[in-house]
Amino acid sequence: METIERSVEVLNDLIEINNDRAAGFERAAKQLDSGDSDLRTLFESSARESRQNVKELTAAVNKLGREAETGTSGTGALHRAWINVKATFSGHDRKSILAECERGEDAIKGTYGDALSENDLPPEIISIIWRQQQVIEASHDTIKRLRDSQS
Repeated sequence: METIERSVEVLNDLIEINNDRAAGFERAAKQLDSGDSDLRTLFESSARESRQNVKELTAAVNKLGREAETGTSGTGALHRAWINVKATFSGHDRKSILAECERGEDAIKGTYGDALSENDLPPEIISIIWRQQQVIEASHDTIKRLRDSQS
């Protein structure tokens, strides 16, 4: 029983941070100028990835016979608000928006790393988390590369 409860807790944490990530990328995409269609495409794709992650994580929670989280974390709300404020003061500066998105990606990477360090998770849950982590790592690296390329 303890393993099920801990698994649900870990999965629900990942659901919340993926909801945060999706909302953050959607907000960041709206902050972009019309000349930033490349970033808009990237951010919308990342938001879709997180929505898909949430579906998969929710199915895993339901398979364990529990209720999945549906909201975002309090920290995520602050993160989204920061993107909004930063964009307002920086005039929708690409580098600033990319830097904040990278900070958000760092947070989700940490949450996935913590989840994978859990000792009592069933192998099927570890497999889901590991696969999703790989996609998030690739997204982080892309955003970091784009941020570093800005002058």
